[in-house]
Amino acid sequence: MTEIRNDWTREEISEIYHSPLLDLIYRGATVHREYHDTGEVQVCTLLSVKTGGCPEDCAYCPQAARYQTDVKVHKLLPTEEVLQKAKEAKDAGSTRFCMGAAWREVRDNKDFDRVLDMVKGVNAMDMEVCCTLGMLTEDQAMKLKDAGLYAYNHNLDTSEEHYEEIISTRSYDERLETIDNVRKAKISVCSGGIIGMGEGDKDRIGMLLTLATLEEHPESVPVNALVPVEGTPLAEQARVSVWEMIRMIATARIIMPKAMVRLSAGRVKMNMEEQALCFMAGANSIFAGDKLLTTPNNDVVVDEEMFQVLNLKPRKAHKGEATVKFEKIPG
Repeated sequence: MTEIRNDWTREEISEIYHSPLLDLIYRGATVHREYHDTGEVQVCTLLSVKTGGCPEDCAYCPQAARYQTDVKVHKLLPTEEVLQKAKEAKDAGSTRFCMGAAWREVRDNKDFDRVLDMVKGVNAMDMEVCCTLGMLTEDQAMKLKDAGLYAYNHNLDTSEEHYEEIISTRSYDERLETIDNVRKAKISVCSGGIIGMGEGDKDRIGMLLTLATLEEHPESVPVNALVPVEGTPLAEQARVSVWEMIRMIATARIIMPKAMVRLSAGRVKMNMEEQALCFMAGANSIFAGDKLLTTPNNDVVVDEEMFQVLNLKPRKAHKGEATVKFEKIPG
């Protein structure tokens, strides 16, 4: 069994990342088989419960108030509407439901109280409930835990060295502090990043190094490919290749064997064969539904067909045994 390590060096990760691609895929697949059922992929749904108007300047994000994008700003959705969306997601096969709010940080106010009610409601559906709400204090993390929150997403986005090229309104240390607060509350940590933002391989390796040398590895590591949005500073960035995504996925799988490695944003540009290679390399989670917060995502029917062709089954929620499988497509 591959050893779980938190003492990786940059040189070790670089050697893995730069190894011949087919060897890297094989190694990632081997580690994946040791810790996971290769026939299972968790299906997650991400809903923007509060969209746009964010005061931060993340160069990739169309929800930043300072950028002129097509994103329509809306306040926090009614709790009933969110719970209905969660039910629809569960009926379609999702076992994790993540709610995102375009906030810089959580504030102790009525909106946060409403989010706590949403968490309680989704948790009662026997789904893994996740939130991404910006920076959290330890006390706020405890309130989310008490409400039934299963996981909290707070991405590093990129390496510490490249970070200032992407964001100036929040420091790297602040991101790590929020992850620490989540961990103290005994909430599952979901943290990864985005490739294709003008960074080099050393930055991708640096981000993985930070994650893999945390005291505990994140239980979930999303690997996102930038989806350029008109009006943002990164609107003209070229799409990263599937081979770059595979290198990130396989390396993450090898150095963080137990983590759920999530094939996240950018999947909409991949065909079935490319996604299959990502699963082979170690990815075992996708986001379903027509949107990832505000950017396009794959059609549910197409995902259902992919699961049937590749003989994949949706992974059950960690809590409870009930899950809804994709219905058989005729033909």
